[in-house]
Amino acid sequence: MNFEASTDLRERANIRMSGLGGQGLVTAATLLGMAAVSEGRFSTVVPFFGAEKRLAPTESYVRIASERIHECGEVTYPDVIVVFHADVIVEDKCFTMPFYSGFRKGGWLVINSETPVVSDRDLARLEALEAHIVYVPAAQIARDVAGTELASNMAILGALAGATGVATLAGLEAALAQRFGAEKFIASGTTAVLDDVLRRKYSRTKELIDKNMASIRTAFDMTKSPER
Repeated sequence: MNFEASTDLRERANIRMSGLGGQGLVTAATLLGMAAVSEGRFSTVVPFFGAEKRLAPTESYVRIASERIHECGEVTYPDVIVVFHADVIVEDKCFTMPFYSGFRKGGWLVINSETPVVSDRDLARLEALEAHIVYVPAAQIARDVAGTELASNMAILGALAGATGVATLAGLEAALAQRFGAEKFIASGTTAVLDDVLRRKYSRTKELIDKNMASIRTAFDMTKSPER
């Protein structure tokens, strides 16, 4: 059974993010949830990973709604799937198998890749689901705009927001300021280590926020629908 995706992802969105350890996926998921809350909506963010090490499969499940959310745990029927690394689908480096299980009809698939990586067999299935497929060269955007591939997760986040409308630039900027600004945000494990590495890339917190926001904005503009 394939349910219909939400027609207004700002009212209700179930998002599954899949990637590899060290890509900042958990940070991106957290920022997305924070952006929704800053806009007056509700959100839950649930990270899921095994061994907390680089290149190990990682997922995060983000729910956003205009009303209180009572579900928790894995998103089994996503409106949106975000692929942070091509190996997730090319090499099956993921926890969810079959990968497109439960994907809602008319849903959005956002992939971090400069070239198409979906197999012909999967493409036929996605076409039957009337899925919208968006590719974003996140690593290239991060290098060109932020000066480091560590900002690739920000470019992916911008592409997601631009394509689906699930978050605004203003909301994402507020989330960045809250996450890396004056307020104390407690992160654990690999996420905290990545935070420290990212901070050392920039001389000032404002520069960190500005460069990452520029990556978000560039990808947002690249994928933004003409209707929005």
